[in-house]
Amino acid sequence: MTIRVLAAGDHFVQNRLFADALRAEVPGELEVTELTLPWPVEPFGRVGEVDEASDVEDALIEALRGVEVCVTQMAPLTKRVLDASPDLRLFCVSRGGPVNANLEAATAAGVRVTYAPGRNAVATAEHTLAMLLAATRRIPQTHADLAGGVWRGDYYMYDNVGPELEGGTVGLVGYGAIGQRVARMLAGFGAEVLVHDPYVDVPGRVELPELLERAGFVSLHARATAETAGMIGAAEIARMPRGSVLVNCARGALLDYDALCDALESGHLFGAAMDVFPEEPIPDGSRLLTAPNLIMTPHLAGASKETAMKAARIVAADVARYVRGEPLLHGANPVRTTP
Repeated sequence: MTIRVLAAGDHFVQNRLFADALRAEVPGELEVTELTLPWPVEPFGRVGEVDEASDVEDALIEALRGVEVCVTQMAPLTKRVLDASPDLRLFCVSRGGPVNANLEAATAAGVRVTYAPGRNAVATAEHTLAMLLAATRRIPQTHADLAGGVWRGDYYMYDNVGPELEGGTVGLVGYGAIGQRVARMLAGFGAEVLVHDPYVDVPGRVELPELLERAGFVSLHARATAETAGMIGAAEIARMPRGSVLVNCARGALLDYDALCDALESGHLFGAAMDVFPEEPIPDGSRLLTAPNLIMTPHLAGASKETAMKAARIVAADVARYVRGEPLLHGANPVRTTP
């Protein structure tokens, strides 16, 4: 029996990666068709009732005709798409969470949804460390000055230089797959690591106020939930020692960015490095564009060739389980299906 699969890749997790992974993992005959989504050339956004998706409902509905399995990163699994795709039984999201899928509607329609946890843990951990070092040693600012023909000796003044990681204390807010990798990397620098995460019990675990008061460096790694939204605001930043560094490569919803700008402008924070923002792309006129000693990257901490390849392999492995009639490893909803 031939199973029809739609690979709805984009310019990061490409269709060729999906196709290669499916051929390597899935037994039996597959008929793979392709739809290329515009991300990241065009930003994702809210589509219907789902978040962080490419606005391609019409094209997706057409491409899903007669299709049983879809593998994708950014395609929107909305109720409208589900209602128009009666043959669909498995929708695989090759990212850390299926935010672009309406799980309630998928469950009602008998469509299993899977995702790819941990796909970008290594890349994000490495990017976090790079951002921490860049902010502490002011690497982007000094490069920009040199590229502009300016040699600034004042960067060497005592009040303008940053602290070392060795012997310093780094607080990690969130201790999942990414936070744990960051901790292992920091151990190699000789830093003391504190952890705040209510779901783990590890050495160095402390409550958030203590972490903020003791750590000269704070890095956010929590998931964005109703409980964690705005968890780092003006009061929390004020607890941090003057001259601290704050890094966020997790989610923009965790942090009050006006409070961040206030702390940078006042000099309370030595520096900060952000990969995620409350609104993406950053709108014109945002204070973030003029805040001093702030390093920014455009939500690409998880971007590596290995991340894209792992993403394709993780979802292809669950397609293989589906074809064999086995339980899915990364199912996001409780629907039971067989091919």
